Amino acid sequence: MPRATNSPASRARRKRVIDSAKGYRGRRSKLFRYAKDATMKAKYWSYRDRKTRKRNFRALWITRLNAAVRAEGISYNRFIEGLKSAGILLDRKVLSDIAVTDEPTFKQIVEKAKAAYDAKAKETETAKAA
Repeated sequence: MPRATNSPASRARRKRVIDSAKGYRGRRSKLFRYAKDATMKAKYWSYRDRKTRKRNFRALWITRLNAAVRAEGISYNRFIEGLKSAGILLDRKVLSDIAVTDEPTFKQIVEKAKAAYDAKAKETETAKAA
């Protein structure tokens, strides 16, 4: 009996890998063996970096907020504590966007956070004195 190689399926599988490696440099986009390794590594990196991207953006938003609130004369951690005590429920992404695009609104938010933080600080000060 002749040897069956399942050639159409094998060729289709190899073609699928080569097609997914389109745009890679040199033999990584032309030869199956190297394209297979390149696409596997690319999938690993894309999975890993989807999580890293979230960390990087959060760090960027915090850096932007820190710079913006220091220009208003308050530190980042006191600003965040003031927001919580004022009951302002905006996240860091939205706050940093407001800080970049709409400065007057951001100044109002900072003033409310400052006032709430100062009120909280006075409460704890009087509680310690008593």
